[in-house]
Amino acid sequence: MSQSASTTVKCQDPGDGSGDVIVDLPTDILKELSLTVGDKLSIELVDGAIVLKPIRDPNPG
Repeated sequence: MSQSASTTVKCQDPGDGSGDVIVDLPTDILKELSLTVGDKLSIELVDGAIVLKPIRDPNPG
């Protein structure tokens, strides 16, 4: 998949002490990248930008 999209969002603390963050992605970004709620994403810092990429199961079941 070579699709990409850019947006600015705020990370939210879930308040459970886990150190996790919640990132609410806009609906248009989700559609453009074929993402749904619950999809897993990798996170990487590239040239000062946080890059999220879907982690796709090579053997969907």
